[in-house]
Amino acid sequence: MATVYFDEATRQFRPNQAPAVDAVTLDIADGEFLVLVGPSGCGKSTTLRMLAGLEPVDRGRILIDGHDVKGVRPRDRDIAMVFQSYALYPNMTAAENMAFALRNFGVSKAEADVRVREAAKILELEPLLDRKPGAMSGGQRQRVAMGRAIVRNPKVFCMDEPLSNLDAKLRVSTRSQIAGLQRRLGITTVYVTHDQVEAMTMGHRVAVLKDGVLQQVDTPEALYDRPVNAFVASFIGSPAIYLHSADLKDGHADLHGVRIPVEREVADKAGGSAVTVGLRPEAWDIASGPADGTMPLRVDLVEILGSESFVYGHPVDGDEKERITVKVDGRSTLQLGEVIHIRPNDEVVHLFHAETGESLRG
Repeated sequence: MATVYFDEATRQFRPNQAPAVDAVTLDIADGEFLVLVGPSGCGKSTTLRMLAGLEPVDRGRILIDGHDVKGVRPRDRDIAMVFQSYALYPNMTAAENMAFALRNFGVSKAEADVRVREAAKILELEPLLDRKPGAMSGGQRQRVAMGRAIVRNPKVFCMDEPLSNLDAKLRVSTRSQIAGLQRRLGITTVYVTHDQVEAMTMGHRVAVLKDGVLQQVDTPEALYDRPVNAFVASFIGSPAIYLHSADLKDGHADLHGVRIPVEREVADKAGGSAVTVGLRPEAWDIASGPADGTMPLRVDLVEILGSESFVYGHPVDGDEKERITVKVDGRSTLQLGEVIHIRPNDEVVHLFHAETGESLRG
């Protein structure tokens, strides 16, 4: 196990282009499960590859257990990588794939067999050790790839979107297995995904990147409740937060006729005549009918999930492309095209600077 520290680590592929990873500073504790998340092209995989030694660090540095790993070969960093594509040898059995790296490091056959059996027991792979990858399902192949990493007893696990090739049901079960396995082994893990649901359910902390720049790193709960900017708010949470510009006047933000109180210090920070209002699905209440402080919403879709429902609609006086999501307990009986009246819960309204997107209540 080990600590990992990114000290303004930068990767710039071409001198005349913006860095793929721009001065990322990130402190990962010993035994922590940290998830790097962001949209495609944000630099999360490049960040992971820099740690593994597969990409150079052009500026800044990366420390493992306090030692700068610049110039240290990937094989000498004591890092185990799990790839999206499994990267298994098709002509080898599961046991041979798992033992391959050990044999390359000079581990005796007897010791390698013991480690493979131990990892297979943890991953419930014992009946599959004699099978080749072509005779396994995607989930089984991914567990073999995990086993290959485990047998090395590395200081750090690096996982690059390991579940993206699996179907939805298998992703859910496998991510719980990975999270449980990491807790059991206590190995420092850096996990890359574009799926924010994966990030929120697996990581001790989550680091959100955009265009190579680290936006926020915090617990999943803090990212959801206290996003530092509108981008983090929009990326974290499913269904997505509703973000819309609202005129700011007389201590209120006017959102389709609904007056949302804005504290004086928040209005001063806004520095203009508008703010961006953010409301998550659970921040809306459905009123019994039209009343002061409510907004008429035309229902476009009702998504019934059993114990709860999500109602999607657009403001009657707004653009049909403007989508508001309202969470409803239980099964909704609302019909498409029906007009309901909703009001925001002022206590959970997010307010962001209209130009910079920075949180005004942080």
